[in-house]
Amino acid sequence: MQPGRSCPLDYRYSPQVLARTPDFHASTLYVIGGLYGNVPALEAVCTLAAAEPAPVTLAFNGDFNWFNIGDTDFRAINTQVLQHYALRGNVETEIANNDPSAGCGCGYPDEVSTEEVERSNAIILQLRDAARRHADLRARLSALPMHLVADVGGLRVAIVHGDLESLAGWSLSAATLSRDNSKNIIKKQLVMSQCRLVASSHTCLPVALAFDTEAGRCAIFNNGAAGMPNFRGTSFGLVTRIATTPSHAHPALYGAQIEGVFIDAIAVNYDKLRWHRDFLQAWPRGSSAYLSYHERITAGPAYGVAQAARL
Repeated sequence: MQPGRSCPLDYRYSPQVLARTPDFHASTLYVIGGLYGNVPALEAVCTLAAAEPAPVTLAFNGDFNWFNIGDTDFRAINTQVLQHYALRGNVETEIANNDPSAGCGCGYPDEVSTEEVERSNAIILQLRDAARRHADLRARLSALPMHLVADVGGLRVAIVHGDLESLAGWSLSAATLSRDNSKNIIKKQLVMSQCRLVASSHTCLPVALAFDTEAGRCAIFNNGAAGMPNFRGTSFGLVTRIATTPSHAHPALYGAQIEGVFIDAIAVNYDKLRWHRDFLQAWPRGSSAYLSYHERITAGPAYGVAQAARL
């Protein structure tokens, strides 16, 4: 198996591990996945939270590192993120260890090209070199959990990076959730987890899906990326807002409601010119990250809001 496509055994867990006492309670929760080392996006998330009428709990569900190979940005991202709830994505897992066998640990499906996988493996090597220069932060990344459980207004929320069985799982991707049998499998996993909402990331493209189960109305909110555009012709990231009150401070692109709890996709309008400059300084034309991500960063992916909102 090509590194980058494989999913290490220690990435795996049972949905039953989520059927535990919540790790924390919140009345307003932002779940921030796929920051990808974008410092302006992190600042924009904090600005969004500060504008809320009530205190906001921040939970970063992995891959907050990726493009931040410079020492200043690596330290800035991790020092701030680690002040909040956080779990490790495949990126944090792989830069915190010295075993190259998993590559980037992305667990890419077959439809992702070999060239794309190889470039991701090259990115992780450079980012791991950066992490080695910050041993204190690297040790803290290694100690992060793979999942969290939150209680928001009595609603149990599973916060994962990939899916309900693997840190690098793709079963909550937009493509997989389009398959006929996918919801039946996830319904069973939700019952095992005793959670009604799953907040995930990892697969880069956002998707929100709501459906009925024997436990009641449930939903999946994959925020795609907080640090990159998620839709064609846009320049903002996304976070998932979960709260006991509607999102009056920030308009929602789409959302759902379960048992009086509001779940919304909120835009992260970061300073795109500054981010483009930062990205190109670290990853000039022809570099692995440039080849894989520059078009998305400047123009967004070939994906629209209507494709994400399946509510």
